[in-house]
Amino acid sequence: MDTSNRIYLSPPHMGEMEQQLVAEAFATNWIAPVGPHVNAFEAELAEYAGSGGAVALSSGTAAIHLALSLLNVGPGDTVFCSTLTFIASANPITYQGAIPVFIDSEPQTWNMSPAALKRAFKDAAEAGKLPKAVIVVDLYGQSADKDSLLAICNSYGVPMLEDSAEALGATYKGKKAGTIGRFGVYSFNGNKIITTSGGGMLVSEDIASLEKARFWATQARDAARHYQHSEIGYNYRLSNVLAAIGRGQLRVLEDRIQAKHAVYNRYFEELSPMDGIEFMPEASYGRATRWLTVMVVDPAECGLTAAVIMDALEKENIESRPVWKPMHRQPVFANHRYYPHTDGKSISDYLFQRGICLPSGTSMTAGDQARVINSIKKVFRLQQKRKIS
Repeated sequence: MDTSNRIYLSPPHMGEMEQQLVAEAFATNWIAPVGPHVNAFEAELAEYAGSGGAVALSSGTAAIHLALSLLNVGPGDTVFCSTLTFIASANPITYQGAIPVFIDSEPQTWNMSPAALKRAFKDAAEAGKLPKAVIVVDLYGQSADKDSLLAICNSYGVPMLEDSAEALGATYKGKKAGTIGRFGVYSFNGNKIITTSGGGMLVSEDIASLEKARFWATQARDAARHYQHSEIGYNYRLSNVLAAIGRGQLRVLEDRIQAKHAVYNRYFEELSPMDGIEFMPEASYGRATRWLTVMVVDPAECGLTAAVIMDALEKENIESRPVWKPMHRQPVFANHRYYPHTDGKSISDYLFQRGICLPSGTSMTAGDQARVINSIKKVFRLQQKRKIS
């Protein structure tokens, strides 16, 4: 087996349309963080998502930060946040001087547990200090159970922010992920289902708030001939060149989702019959994009740990990753409160110990995927030989 070509987890997948639109940006000299592609990208993304409006930003992290600012999150406030996520979901809470409280996943979707959220709210109400916001992460391309989570938030009058950075194109009961809470966030980082190299988008039905976010994102420059600033702002706007890439990528998003599902289906057909392997479930209430295909390994059934399998893949020049290390396990958040799914049962810890993110790029060839599958089967065969001997 030729292992000279490295297989990456989720590399960018560019097409011809992106090059044409970028060439247009260069030809017209619109290369700064303003321009017609930025405006068009916002309008096209809002139309695709079904949101009232959108603001194109330098990253999904910036979008979360601005959303928290719009929700008046400040020093000493608390914000409930999914624990099974990348740290970018939680870092903006600390930018505002607020304190994250982490909420576990549920086994049905791997997203925020309504049971854990209920307990967190109950304790907060009894202590007389409700959170200023709840950040619900849509993990690996699948929407959380928004009706259940939103009902809990609404019962306490606390706004829900959807971190749909990994879930552009996913749906929940006919609505796009990211359009159900007060604000929604998407990411166009290099590994996402579509990319602008780096970038993000803030969406909402609240157009006035989006205009405020746009103002803050352009250094909060007042409407004056000279440079005047009455508020603190940020350098968070997306460039016209990157927006051009995003417009081209958005046009093939549905094709990318189909390709992600095809990748998942091949993994599932080949690997799910093997002892000790399960895959991330897909909820019946909507469409997951399968941004990453994630499998869970049970060492008691197959005699292999996730780490052993990932080491074996790396020897074959194949990139894989563990499931996100939960935020409550991160050294920087070691002393923060955490609510498991049920007392004594932490779903996110279980998934972190056993989960493996498999290469899921939309540009993967059938041969590339066969190489990944055969490498996993190989390490299972070696384990079976060791058991027999």
